[in-house]
Amino acid sequence: MEKTRIRELREEKGWTQMQLAKEIGVNRRSISEYERGRVEPSIQTIKALCKLFECTSDYLLCITEF
Repeated sequence: MEKTRIRELREEKGWTQMQLAKEIGVNRRSISEYERGRVEPSIQTIKALCKLFECTSDYLLCITEF
């Protein structure tokens, strides 16, 4: 299975799914579903992830490489 950008960014920080979930206010299962590509994060969640990881939404969603 291909790694998702969310998983890559989380692992770069050395965080567990639970730690990331707490940082952005969702449950651990949501993080798992995002990372597996089964569920798309909401706009609010995308904004929170971008702010946390200091990246653009295009990067987070694998639209661009930087």
